[in-house]
Amino acid sequence: MVNDSSNSAPPGPVAAPGRRADGRAPEPAPERSGGAAGAPSARPAPPAAWWGGLLATDVEEVVDLAEDPGALERDGWWFVVLDFEAPVGEPSAVSADARGRARAWRFGRVRPAAPPDGGSWVGPDVEGWTSSADRATYTAGVGLVRELVRAGVVYQANLCRVLEAPLPPGADPWALAARLREGNEAPYSGVLDLGDEGFVVPASPELFLRRRGDVVESGPIKGTAAPGGPLGPKDVAENVMITDLVRNDLQRACRPGTVEVVSLLAREAHPGLDHLVSTVRGRLRPGTTWADLLRATFPPASVSGAPKRAALDALAALEAAPRGPYCGGVGWVDARRGAAELAVGIRTFAASGGVLRFGTGAGITWGSDPQGEWEETELKAARLLRLASRAPGAP
Repeated sequence: MVNDSSNSAPPGPVAAPGRRADGRAPEPAPERSGGAAGAPSARPAPPAAWWGGLLATDVEEVVDLAEDPGALERDGWWFVVLDFEAPVGEPSAVSADARGRARAWRFGRVRPAAPPDGGSWVGPDVEGWTSSADRATYTAGVGLVRELVRAGVVYQANLCRVLEAPLPPGADPWALAARLREGNEAPYSGVLDLGDEGFVVPASPELFLRRRGDVVESGPIKGTAAPGGPLGPKDVAENVMITDLVRNDLQRACRPGTVEVVSLLAREAHPGLDHLVSTVRGRLRPGTTWADLLRATFPPASVSGAPKRAALDALAALEAAPRGPYCGGVGWVDARRGAAELAVGIRTFAASGGVLRFGTGAGITWGSDPQGEWEETELKAARLLRLASRAPGAP
């Protein structure tokens, strides 16, 4: 374990934008039905989803994974959205929140396609966003986490706040996704359009779980700076700490001796930010189900803390609003191929009930400066909120 007094420097050059945490390009799934990628296609009727060059339509089944944990073992291509509070992972005060949902949609038609054309995005007024914690409340929370570190209750906790704004009628998630692709290219981006029920539009830089057969991989992010800016001892210590937690989580589902850190402290460039990213990989035990894997790894370590149970209990007391899909898991599972890709639901917009929500947060350690952590949450949110909002007074 690296402590906050480490003077290690993050190695490696800044990676190219839009690459996976391991540097590889996305791996497409095979065609399920006719169609090919090309010019933007017509906006599909909801429910519909798009992810990594695949368009999914014709929903055949919708399940609550908390009630039907074996659903992802059934044949089909599933789009999955796990709220941070979903009761599918580590039992804690967070998962006791009855508002957390773990849902999956099995689509009957999945084919390669360019993202549908959503037209023009009309978002909330840029001044219409409110936060579940203002600067004073958030910095006080940072101080409380530091006291928990002093007392030995936690080593790190990821303290978050949720911003929300009224969503104009007729706001089109496909148009928002197009705007984010143009202004904030991300390796894990997509759309889940549920029509009147709402939508989820992630633009995440972080891999939660990638699965190919019995090989499973995770790419935790810890350490954030402005482009080219310094990443210091606190960033290094935090990344190493959370990478160790991911390794421990995967060991609960993987064969002994197969879990390894294949990349540590790689610096990656993303729009408006640089991150430190590590990669952990292992081989699942024979017979491991998705319910087993999520029980071992969810919520994602990088947005929880260490030790995970203690950090989650602390966050439940400190955070005023549920995170929902933010900091949860979002992506796809192909049961037929034994393949999956789930992102950590950061840099993710979620809409329901006429409200658009977006979360931001920072990892808190003993070495945290409360004002600096607030500024990090502002840095992470600024670019995305600017893209999703309209200027004051604009129609």
